[in-house]
Amino acid sequence: MLIWRSPPGWSAVTGLVSQGVRLLVISVGRLRAPYADAVAHYAKLLGPYARFEQIELRDGQKVASRLHERAYVSLLASDGARYSSEAFAGFVEQRRTSGRDLAFVIGGAFGIEFEQADHRLSLGPFTLPHQLARVVLLEQLYSAHKIIAGEPYHH
Repeated sequence: MLIWRSPPGWSAVTGLVSQGVRLLVISVGRLRAPYADAVAHYAKLLGPYARFEQIELRDGQKVASRLHERAYVSLLASDGARYSSEAFAGFVEQRRTSGRDLAFVIGGAFGIEFEQADHRLSLGPFTLPHQLARVVLLEQLYSAHKIIAGEPYHH
């Protein structure tokens, strides 16, 4: 009998992501220093775990035109669901195993309303500048993927 053992840090979920499920962050507004360096850092760290893509929109551009039809869309909003890091990892894992792309939408300086969103996510009870919200989201996505893979992560 042949028994296949997955390499350390690999899971069926990780394999699924690399086979077609995309992780997408759509942001209104242009990223500037010092946030650009932090976003680039976390985007690089996410590389081994997910097919990750970022799209920047100008104010007035349509979010829906940049989404795949079957994407699960989570809008960052102050009244959205709040998660611990472990619970957020569970949320991400559920979305990934569904086989649908997972897209997060971040509004610009004046926010955004996107009624077609499947989910609303809050990063906390405070208001963050949209550029900083992108950094926090990417850090949490990286932590979530580390948790899903059973790898150590910072607390």
